[in-house]
Order: sequence, then C-alpha cells, then structure tokens
Amino acid sequence: MPRVAAETFVPVDPDLAFAVSQTTGELRRRWDPFIRRQELLDAATAPAKGVRTRTWARLGPRMDSEYVSYRPPTSVGMTMVRGPWFFASFGGGWRFEAVEGGTRARWKYTFTTRPAWLSPVADRIGTWLLGREIEARIRAFARACEDPEVLAAVR
Repeated sequence: MPRVAAETFVPVDPDLAFAVSQTTGELRRRWDPFIRRQELLDAATAPAKGVRTRTWARLGPRMDSEYVSYRPPTSVGMTMVRGPWFFASFGGGWRFEAVEGGTRARWKYTFTTRPAWLSPVADRIGTWLLGREIEARIRAFARACEDPEVLAAVR
C-alpha cells in the first residue's frame, strides 16, 4: 500500500496545533490549499470519532470520509467512505507531539488505486501527486499556526 508523509515544526503547543488542524468552513479555507469546500455530515456539529465529512478538493474530486480516531491533542485518523473512482482505499492520519518550543506535526496518507492492473503505474503517479499535496498542506498548516487571526479563532 503506497504511503506519503510530511512533517513540520510549529511554535505552538499540541492543543493549539490540533485545534488549527481541525478547523472547518471559512477558517479552514483561509489556510488549507487543498480544500474548496468541506462539511460535516449527518447533523454533526463537531469532529469526533465516527463523524463523517464531505470534502471537495480545489481541483475537483469529492470524498466522503469518516473519523476512525479522534484523540485531541495527539492524533486524528480518517478513512475514505466514498471517493474518486481511482482510489480503492484512502486513509489519512495526523499526529502531534510536544517538543521543545512547540509541536512536531506528522501527517501521512495511505492509499490503493484501481483498477489493480493499473496500480503499478497509478501508485507511482499517486505517490508523486499526493506527496506534493501533503507537503503543500503541511507548509500551509505551519503558516496557519503563526497566523494571529487563525490562532485567535481557535483559542
């Protein structure tokens, strides 16, 4: 199963870093270059284990995901429930670890592609594309963790 990962340091404590990572709506679009639109499903009002979300990427595809773990301020994990035809499976995990002066954030995606006969090529393309995307997102997250307006909104 292919995997991509990214890591960064942010100069805020894990509680605040986790809170920034879980923003939604306009605040999330302010910093996250991937998301065009995102909503909680099934009348959920906040992220939690078992909550489902619908996310539209800026470049088009839509994915419904479910939180499979939600442990503030250390980790969150999601898995795809429904998404683009080319993913047989997709999951993401974000971890936050207190370090001197702030937090180390580690994000990863794992996925499988379909059809299976195309996976040898599709997996390499997916790894390259998702690798670029996760790096851009974690850099944007790091900037958000220093943005006074984002920080004020999550405090």
